[in-house]
Amino acid sequence: MISPLAYIHPEAKIGEGCEIGPFCYIDRGVEIGPNNRLMNSVTVLYGARIGEGNTFFPGSVISAIPQDLKFRGEDTTCEIGNNNTVRENVTINRGTAAKGRTVVGNGNLLMEGMHIGHDCIVGNGCILGNTTKLAGEVVVDDNAILSACVLVHQFCHIGGYVMVGGGTGTSQDVPPYCIAARNPVGFYGLNLVGLRRRGFTAEQVDLIHRAYNIIYGHEGTLASRLERVRTELPQTPEVEYIASFVGGSKRGIISKPE
Repeated sequence: MISPLAYIHPEAKIGEGCEIGPFCYIDRGVEIGPNNRLMNSVTVLYGARIGEGNTFFPGSVISAIPQDLKFRGEDTTCEIGNNNTVRENVTINRGTAAKGRTVVGNGNLLMEGMHIGHDCIVGNGCILGNTTKLAGEVVVDDNAILSACVLVHQFCHIGGYVMVGGGTGTSQDVPPYCIAARNPVGFYGLNLVGLRRRGFTAEQVDLIHRAYNIIYGHEGTLASRLERVRTELPQTPEVEYIASFVGGSKRGIISKPE
């Protein structure tokens, strides 16, 4: 299952059942688990740690050194979980001294030409669209969907179960369960279709809606509105997640257009 036209460094570790196509390049210090499929012309560089059952399409480059001028050759990793689909020409950089690793979880679809920068953390079940770009140290929570050509500024946090519209750029955090779209980016309500598809009940959606009505209200400061969310609403996991996300935001959350 390994093409004679592939190069695999003698120090690389390859699990059982892997398929490695022609013109693939596997660097030293790489660890690839079982049952991965690397089509032709896939490049896996030093520091890659790959789980099992992933598929890498032609031209993808995994664990290249960071595009960060502060990088000084630190011994860092690029960690990819299980059952991900990595389409053509996707690039994922390894970490820097900031966090030491870039992490992609399980069951994600990374579409053609998208980029994950150094020290990013991408959760599980995410869809990252064609040519979408994540700058360094971005965090994307589980089940987020970023459409095509989305640009995410470094250090931003993208919440779970969001839908970010195509062509959107954001330099602020996108809170969970919402739709973010347009330029400048704005909060355009809840991702109702996505929540229903994921099995959220009407009661859960109603509480999420009530939480955001308070957060994006006009009474008092954001801190006081967050306190209302914590005291006036039942503290379900969804409400707690929203309050924790917004309260912990370092870049500030996206605004709601008037």
